[in-house]
Amino acid sequence: MIISVASGKGGTGKTTVAASLASVIPGSVYIDCDVEEPNGHILLKPNFDAETPSKKMLPRINYGKCKLCNKCVEVCEFHALLNLKSEIILLDELCHGCGACSYFCPHNAITEEPKTIGFVRKGFSKVNDIQFIDGILNIGEATATPLIKDVKSNINSDKINIIDSPPGTSCSMVEAVRDSDFCILVTESTPFGLHDLKLAVDVLRILEIPFGVVINKYEKKYEELENYLNSEKIDILLRIPFDKKIAVAYSNGNIPVFISEELSNNFKIMIDQITSMNSVRQINYERK
Repeated sequence: MIISVASGKGGTGKTTVAASLASVIPGSVYIDCDVEEPNGHILLKPNFDAETPSKKMLPRINYGKCKLCNKCVEVCEFHALLNLKSEIILLDELCHGCGACSYFCPHNAITEEPKTIGFVRKGFSKVNDIQFIDGILNIGEATATPLIKDVKSNINSDKINIIDSPPGTSCSMVEAVRDSDFCILVTESTPFGLHDLKLAVDVLRILEIPFGVVINKYEKKYEELENYLNSEKIDILLRIPFDKKIAVAYSNGNIPVFISEELSNNFKIMIDQITSMNSVRQINYERK
C-alpha cells in the first residue's frame, strides 16, 4: 500500500506526521520526496549504505544536420528551446528531459546526453526497522520531478510505503502523490492552513486519490476549518493538539509519538482506519 502525506503549505507538520506514521508500522518504507529540502532523516536517523546519482537527459543539437525547421521548438511543452533564426539554443533550466524534441526531429539532428541533477540515498532506520529512501536535488536545479520519479522507483509493493511529499500543489507534489492508494493532507488551525488545504483538496479530487485530513497544532477556537471539512464531507483522521511538548520533541529531532503513548496509539488507530478503507475500496473495485 502507498500512503502519501501532503499539505497545501509548508510548515504544517507534514514530515512530523509522515515520520510518526512510519515509526508505528514495523518494517515500513519511508520515502522522502521533498527533494529540495529533505528532513525526514533528522527524525528517523537512518544509516545510509547507498547513494546513486539521478540524471535527466538533455538534448544536444548537431548544427551540421539542423535545418532550423522549428519542429523541436513547436513540440517542446516547456519552451526550453529557442529559435534565434541562426541557431536553436537550449535553456537547460526549463528542460524536463521528456525527449520529444529528439523523437520528432525530422533530420535526426538531436541526440541526448545525461546530466546529474541530484542523488538518491538509501538506508535503514533502527526505528522499527524502517527502510529509508530520500533524494537530494543539486543546488540550482529548477526541476525536481525527474529526481522524485527516481526516489519513488524504490517503492516496495510488499510493504506499506509512506511518501513524504513536497509542500504546496506544484508539479513536485503531484508527482509525489501520484499512484497513491491514500493521501493524508496535513493542515493547521489557521486561515492560511485552510486556504492552502482547499487547493490541495482540489488537486487530489482531480487525481481521484482518496484522502483524509490530519489537523496539526489543533485549536478548537478556529471553527472555520472544521466547518469546511464537515460541509465537504472530508474525514478528519486525527487532531494533534497544539502542545509545547510536541514542539520541543520535534525541535530536538525526536519523533513526537515516542513522548506520548496516547499520540502513538492514535497513529496506530489511524493506520488501521486507512488500511481498512483501502480494503473496502479494493473489494468494491473487484465487484465492479
